[in-house]
Amino acid sequence: MHWKKILFNKKFIWILLGLLTMTLSSIMPPGFVEQYYSRTIFIGIRWMFTGLNSWLPFASVYLLFFILLGWLFFSLKEFFKNKTKWPRRLLSSSLSLLAFAGGVIFFFQILWGFNYGREPLENSLGISPEPLTADELRIELDAATTEVLRMRAMLPGAGDSVVPEELVPYNLEDKMRGELTRFLNSRDYPTPGKVRGRLLWPKGMLLRISTAGVYIPFTGEGNIDPGLHYLQLPFVMVHEMSHAYGFGDEGTCNFLAYLACTQSDDVFLNYVGSLYYWRYVAAEYRFFRPEDYLELYEALPAGMKSDIAAIRREMEKYPDILPAVRDAAYTAYLHAQGIHEGLKNYDRVVILVAAWRRGMKDQG
Repeated sequence: MHWKKILFNKKFIWILLGLLTMTLSSIMPPGFVEQYYSRTIFIGIRWMFTGLNSWLPFASVYLLFFILLGWLFFSLKEFFKNKTKWPRRLLSSSLSLLAFAGGVIFFFQILWGFNYGREPLENSLGISPEPLTADELRIELDAATTEVLRMRAMLPGAGDSVVPEELVPYNLEDKMRGELTRFLNSRDYPTPGKVRGRLLWPKGMLLRISTAGVYIPFTGEGNIDPGLHYLQLPFVMVHEMSHAYGFGDEGTCNFLAYLACTQSDDVFLNYVGSLYYWRYVAAEYRFFRPEDYLELYEALPAGMKSDIAAIRREMEKYPDILPAVRDAAYTAYLHAQGIHEGLKNYDRVVILVAAWRRGMKDQG
């Protein structure tokens, strides 16, 4: 009777549910996840969030924060009201924390996390991304430079100063959602419901931990730091919306943001996507050949250097808080989701775009 009572204790049930979903996420084949979770169960989840909170005038994460704060206050109150002996009280509290962690893991996986195990986007696009050598990276950087300068030259009034903010599309969130869904639908990916890309105030809340945006599976919304420069904001918004449509891989979301921006009918978004991508390629190339990169950078037109400097100045307003701790924690999280390259996964966009270019060239 004693063991039956323990086994069916709700705390143990949540711990077991957390362990079960973690195990399932590591063993389910990508094809199974794609068909039965990402394209079936997750579609219902997306419609659920659309009905629950897409109409709210503010980010749902604020509500989540106050709910968690209330739960913490109640738990501490119960802990100090408990008159049992300290060892038993500590054991009960430890089990409660483990149960909470199990519940978080369970709902994380059910609401979104299983998407990490879906079929890679490149499979459906028919491209084969491969690591680039330093010489190949230079070729890609040259191509990216040509593209970004061409896009900038098409902007009305583009000169030697920073691109004017007046070029940012009206109602940016709706515009970026439309660009993303158009591309995904053209590749037979479902885009159910109304995905939101919320601005998370105050400015710098995310940037101070070197994060421009974050997707919260428990609210179903992408959240973006409004402290970003307006030349960064559209790209980051699409990145977080890509997470909301069921893509876990960071490099894939960067790739989708690049495609949504560069295939738009808006020349400003074309430039934003090209510039964001150029900065990724340039950072990779600078790591391998810093002197060569410096020469290339100095040869850039004054206007593009003004844009890059403006972005840098904006980011310097929000210096990192404990960057080493942040990097270690997020790398551990990505490893737990099967993304073994950790933070370098963001840079996978370079090999994806390079493979995309090759594919377009072969088709042409």
